Amino acid sequence: MNKTELVDHIAQHADLSKAAAQRALEALIGSVSATLKKGGTVTLVGFGTFAVGKRTARTGRNPRTGAAIKIKAAKISKFRPGKALKDALN
Repeated sequence: MNKTELVDHIAQHADLSKAAAQRALEALIGSVSATLKKGGTVTLVGFGTFAVGKRTARTGRNPRTGAAIKIKAAKISKFRPGKALKDALN
């Protein structure tokens, strides 16, 4: 499912116009992004938790040449599914 299909699904099931569903989805994505950027977590009970993780600096290999390269440390987003989502999938 891509973003357009998700907007259509939200519009249909929440009885909203596609424009309103688009704005709602953009607001959700913006809120989650802003919170993660500040280092916080977003917990949606029953769905899951978005959090920020840290990836340490490490040495990698260039696949073409085999030369060692340095990969710098980075912050990454993580998602842990909630119990209800896990149960729905199994």
